[in-house]
Amino acid sequence: MLLFYLGIILEILGINKISFNTLAESRTNKTRQNNIIVNGEGSDLNKKEALKGRAKRKTITQIMMLQLIEIAQENGEPELEKSYWNTYYCQQNIVTADGRLYGKYCKNRFCTLCCSIRKAEIINRYYPVMEKWKEPYFLTLTVKACNAHNLPKYIKKFIQGIQRITEKYRKRYQRSKGKLLIGVRSLECNFNPKKKTYNPHFHIITKDKYTAEVLLNEWLKLWTSKFTNRKGQNIQKVTDLENGLVEIIKYGSKIFTEPDLKKRKKETSTAQIYIKALNTILVSMKGKRIFDRFGFNLPKQTQKHPFSEKLLSNYNEWEYDAKSSDWVSTATGEHLSNYKIPSHLQALLENNINNAIN
Repeated sequence: MLLFYLGIILEILGINKISFNTLAESRTNKTRQNNIIVNGEGSDLNKKEALKGRAKRKTITQIMMLQLIEIAQENGEPELEKSYWNTYYCQQNIVTADGRLYGKYCKNRFCTLCCSIRKAEIINRYYPVMEKWKEPYFLTLTVKACNAHNLPKYIKKFIQGIQRITEKYRKRYQRSKGKLLIGVRSLECNFNPKKKTYNPHFHIITKDKYTAEVLLNEWLKLWTSKFTNRKGQNIQKVTDLENGLVEIIKYGSKIFTEPDLKKRKKETSTAQIYIKALNTILVSMKGKRIFDRFGFNLPKQTQKHPFSEKLLSNYNEWEYDAKSSDWVSTATGEHLSNYKIPSHLQALLENNINNAIN
């Protein structure tokens, strides 16, 4: 068993078969040559607050992954366990040079580091198009909560349902019998620790009020009063498009949850990380498209070459240290971000990870 886990770790670290996304190969450790090959553009080291935010996300992610790894082992899910290990080592070792930071990204949707990058990419691509919408609306569509067993089925029906509605109006539009529905949507799921139920829901930004009202009415008809009601839905005009877009680009699940959902305090001493419920949500959403658009296309992007190589001869190597919640120079012991984990967050991560059965 020990050799099995060692093999997984070696594979994740890329030993004997380097396949880093942004850190391709370190010749310094192997041949003692003073050069290294990196890929990609790297991140700006001068953004100090962003660097501290990266350290915070790395701290949260690594602690959560250890818990999720245990659950995957208990459930006999080796592929999922491997994915969790991959995220555990995301940005574990990094290289800095010429004011840029380079490291390996796991690209898993449950990685807070990678999700932060994905969020910025989505905003950069979508905002220039959406800011031209004259009357955007924010819409939340949901159904009655379900148990863990039914969650995968609900999520599948959610996606099929919204696609069915938008496709119906796309065909009408093509026959010149209706208006095209235009918007973006994101799937999210909450966990109710008191009732031990799950609440999948869509957050949607539509181009106009008409689209929002059509989606709302069609959704209620599709799910019927047995599964949903008008009171559970929300529709309102967007007053801040950028914040609205940020709101719907989430990880797919809330990491921190109040035992009493009437309390909306963030990262308080009472907040919990319901790790088994989080695992249930992640498994249920596996392979599903969480964020998507409908009714419009994005402008074609200029082709980039993310794997373009760059040879560095003057660089620093850093390794993440869980005890200090920061990256430490392998040569000098210097800390990279100087991030100091707040006492309330440290207490939450140490004491408030709830392993109760979901």
